[in-house]
Amino acid sequence: MIAPLPTTMSGVQLLGHGGPEMLQYQQDIPRPNPSANEVLIQVAAAGVNNTDINTRTAWYSKSDGADDASWSGQALRFPRIQGADVCGTIVAVGSNVCATRIGERVLIEPCLRYANSQPLSAPWYFGSECDGGFAQYTVVASQHAYAVNSPLSDIELASFPCSYSTAENMLTRATVGATDKVLISGASGGVGSAAVQLAKARGATVIAITSPSKYQQLRDAGADQVLSRHEDLLVAMGSNSIDVVIDLVAGAQWPQFLQLLKPGGRYAVAGAIGGALVELDVRSLYLKDLSFFGCTVLAPQVFQNLINCIEQGKIRPMVAHTLPLQQIAAAQQRFLTKQHVGKIVLTIDHEH
Repeated sequence: MIAPLPTTMSGVQLLGHGGPEMLQYQQDIPRPNPSANEVLIQVAAAGVNNTDINTRTAWYSKSDGADDASWSGQALRFPRIQGADVCGTIVAVGSNVCATRIGERVLIEPCLRYANSQPLSAPWYFGSECDGGFAQYTVVASQHAYAVNSPLSDIELASFPCSYSTAENMLTRATVGATDKVLISGASGGVGSAAVQLAKARGATVIAITSPSKYQQLRDAGADQVLSRHEDLLVAMGSNSIDVVIDLVAGAQWPQFLQLLKPGGRYAVAGAIGGALVELDVRSLYLKDLSFFGCTVLAPQVFQNLINCIEQGKIRPMVAHTLPLQQIAAAQQRFLTKQHVGKIVLTIDHEH
């Protein structure tokens, strides 16, 4: 007999914008109930992401206040349970969802097109516009909970959803193929290291930009060539030498990316950890017939493509560290030091 589900749960609530002190571990949060088209997931592990920290600090806000500080550009509602990278097991379903889904191990697609049993007019991000996975239980629309059949552990699987779907989306939007030469900035981070593996899975030639201490780990992940982020890229590779730039950094080095791209080249961006404001010479954009892709909302086929890659063993998890959910502040501090390659994953205890 299945034990009855608890009415409360433990989790981490973000109480407002600010420092890590705004993250509070609570043991008496009401457990969510799935609406008609949702599933209830018992969370086993949840990865740490840049977006968690950016949301907490109101980095997304382009104004003096924080009225636009969420992923979607709306004001965040507090308290909020963050956490977009979730691996867990379905333990209950809404009235419109087949009960055979109970017991499935799933990964949650973090870019949501459905919530509260309704299609959304604009996509949400799991753990931003709604509560996410930094808790013992979470709910999501059934179509965003993807069954995964893999020998990998819950911790390993939790390293995939956010970073790898972001990377796969960038590669999809930029139509990366086997004949392409792809330059990846910020290649040691979660999205960057995912992009290295996924670009290699497509047969592309991959050049990774990282720090020298991480060269071997990026080679092991599949990079054909590694370059220091302090290097003059034009000296190292020459103008018009790259088909696609997958950029997660932006910053001062950004103008070189356009010089490196071949005529007709493609540039895809999903991060700006090196600085959001860059200097664009518009002549490079139009004289070279470049295509720019801002990548946030996942194309419909992207997450299923990722699940297929996991199940077929085409990509491998890169877990740098694991910590219990209660140590989320320490996990985020470790994340910010950028001394790791891959993902930091939080584990969720269900003993109490």
